[in-house]
Amino acid sequence: MSSQNPFQNSTQGPIEFLMKPAANRSETLLDALWLFFLIAASSVWCVTAAHSLSATFDEPTYLQAGLDCWRGGTYKPLMRLGTMPLAIDVQTLPLYVWERMHGTRIDLVRDIDWILTWARAGTLVFWGILLVYVFRTAKSIAGSWAGRIAAALVAVEPALLGHASLATTDIAAAAGILAFAFEFHAGRGLGWWRRLGLPSVLYGLAILAKASALVFAPVAMIVIEFDRLLRSEGFAQTTGKALVERGKFLCGRLWEFRKDFFSVIGLGLLVTFLYCRSDWTTEPTFVKWAQGLKPGRSHDIMLWLSEHLRIFTNAGEGLAQQIKHNMRGHATYILGQERRRAVWWYFPVATTIKCSIPFLVLPLAIAAVRGRALRNWPCLVAGALFLYSVTCRVQLGIRFMFPLMALAAAGYGAAVVVAWRETEKPWKRKALGVFVAAGILYTGLASALVWPEALCYTNEFWGGTADGYKLLSDSNYDWGQGLKELVKWREAHGVDAVDVWYFGDPRMDISPLRKFPLHEPSFTQNKTMDELMQGRCVAVSTTMLYGSYFPDAGGAVRTFLKGRPPASRTTTYLIYDFR
Repeated sequence: MSSQNPFQNSTQGPIEFLMKPAANRSETLLDALWLFFLIAASSVWCVTAAHSLSATFDEPTYLQAGLDCWRGGTYKPLMRLGTMPLAIDVQTLPLYVWERMHGTRIDLVRDIDWILTWARAGTLVFWGILLVYVFRTAKSIAGSWAGRIAAALVAVEPALLGHASLATTDIAAAAGILAFAFEFHAGRGLGWWRRLGLPSVLYGLAILAKASALVFAPVAMIVIEFDRLLRSEGFAQTTGKALVERGKFLCGRLWEFRKDFFSVIGLGLLVTFLYCRSDWTTEPTFVKWAQGLKPGRSHDIMLWLSEHLRIFTNAGEGLAQQIKHNMRGHATYILGQERRRAVWWYFPVATTIKCSIPFLVLPLAIAAVRGRALRNWPCLVAGALFLYSVTCRVQLGIRFMFPLMALAAAGYGAAVVVAWRETEKPWKRKALGVFVAAGILYTGLASALVWPEALCYTNEFWGGTADGYKLLSDSNYDWGQGLKELVKWREAHGVDAVDVWYFGDPRMDISPLRKFPLHEPSFTQNKTMDELMQGRCVAVSTTMLYGSYFPDAGGAVRTFLKGRPPASRTTTYLIYDFR
């Protein structure tokens, strides 16, 4: 089978292509069974893990805002957070339906356990879409075995499984961006709907999943088109000509491409704004800002405009919030150091810590067999996003790079098959096949061993999961999900009272544990550390002790605790006994 795109120079779409009766029907059946097995097995992992985890820091806020949006018919609560609504709509819709059927309003604190179960199950919709599109992307390049390998690489990766178990937006974002990239690539050179219409809708949905798609998807479009031009007959005809002539050809075709590029962006944004709609009201913060301007003509114009511009709430608010957040940046914690500002190398280094060893080493193994096999559009897009990651200033977890990981997996799956076919040495084929199979089994075993705390996974290159909190924090390790494990520890050790320095939503009731807010100045004021700790069994969140939060208020407490070995620990809590 050729490594070229099977949809190129064809009017047949990918759905028709996959549904067409195959010469080998058993292969088609095997593809379906393989996908079903991966989706089912990984979903069981996620559902059982979700039941064992307490709420993460973001989930209660997302669920409350999502329910408020359903109740009030407005996306204002989410837009103020800078959170796009698609994933949260899917996750909270069953909860809102339950409210309507029972005539009872859900209480976030009282009902958190069962509403998390239902909301987290909603993420599996996007998880299934992600696995299907990883499969389709790799298969479109190198056939069924490429799709099977690529889907397996994603289905066993611990970091992806960990977030697929939560009611958050990151898996939805990865699914949306990959679906967009696949359909955009498949539709090049076809009719309007396949070339522009479907990609535009998917671009809008990707943005609605997470605002980062606003940039990630255009990067993918540019790379895909550039790669397509380099493989085109027109460019092949410039072989032997001067470099300037070849450059003119590429620049000319890319200039023509700008029409499709901006059409997809414009129509995609239209989809986004239509989905989020508007309340057709003024924006109070805009009015307050205008009122604060110095008296004069500018004050009068802006005040009139703020009081009469009735276009809010709309998607622009959420996108603007995210853009401002990225421009401001965020304090970060990496490699044991707390930093007040973002560092350019955060995501390149975090990727090497959080991805499994086989996932990191696989491209090197492919390159050793057939280096050019890695030259496919998913790998190229993943590489471009990897370079773009140095500009990302919101550094709260590897989860922001999930689209990169999904694209890389699709590219690796295709590259493995191409390298296997093109190498002339049988021993290289065997070695590559054994490495891929062993790598998938190894990563699957790692995910089984780290269950249910896959958020904490740290590969063996960096010392393993147990000490991963010393390298990264927040959603990379302790995101507040470890309370249930801590309760079990308390019961097993017969401790009556455990005081918890808790990293999670402050609204949550953590009974039978007790909150111990050591980061609040009013709590520690006029007391020495010995006085605060005396007679207590204190469980300390690893993110509170090793993280970038509360650098001033928690500094003295961190210094005090880091100088003492913990008496015990759970996965995400270090336990100090001062009784």
